[in-house]
Amino acid sequence: ETKEKVLALAHQLDYTPNPYASSLRKRKSKTIGVVIPEVVNSFFSQSINGIEIVAKEKGYHVLIYLTHETLANEKSILKDFESGRVDGVLLSLSRETTDSAHIKELIKKDVPVVFFDRAFSDLNTVKVTTNDFESAYLGTKHLIMGGCKRPAFLSILSNLNIISSRLDGYIKALQEFNIPFDKNNIISCNTDWDYNYELLKKRLRSAKRPDGILSSIENLSIIVYKVCEDLKLKIPKDL
Repeated sequence: ETKEKVLALAHQLDYTPNPYASSLRKRKSKTIGVVIPEVVNSFFSQSINGIEIVAKEKGYHVLIYLTHETLANEKSILKDFESGRVDGVLLSLSRETTDSAHIKELIKKDVPVVFFDRAFSDLNTVKVTTNDFESAYLGTKHLIMGGCKRPAFLSILSNLNIISSRLDGYIKALQEFNIPFDKNNIISCNTDWDYNYELLKKRLRSAKRPDGILSSIENLSIIVYKVCEDLKLKIPKDL
């Protein structure tokens, strides 16, 4: 009876509970931290949309944090989470991350961590990833079956497992079709757009230019199209 009176008065006064005060009482923030390297990559943009839809359905808020591909930023963000700011973390590793000590410290604080896309294989936690090996294998196979004899592997200098797995898939496809692996067909880029543009332009102008490219990073694909457009090189629609 008392509860009904309180609720009726709350409705009459248009009272809205303070979520922050409630979180202190319940020791639950109802917030999930999402830590990603960047947002220009459409993969992460789509991931955020999916995360927010599910979180909202369950009454949770989402906080987005960007590491900008640096380990220092990633460490700082996860350290901040140790205070109980979030109830759980969805994490995609930065390109510089090679050690998991800072992630283990967060898990020790009883903050659940789920990896997506970029993950540490040695950590016993949930991981939601794609099959990078199989994807690169199928992509390279498609190029070869489309007539490519010298497909190149376009990558970025990184210690990420996803890159090495994609390279292994690329090599497997070459072996299957008896195409010799040539390390000169591995085109290593960095985070500088202008550098990557000039590098690709030089390679596609050379006499021994590749006749196909498997781009292991989405952002690099944009540069490939730009270079081909500037050099007036046609890209078959099915490739």
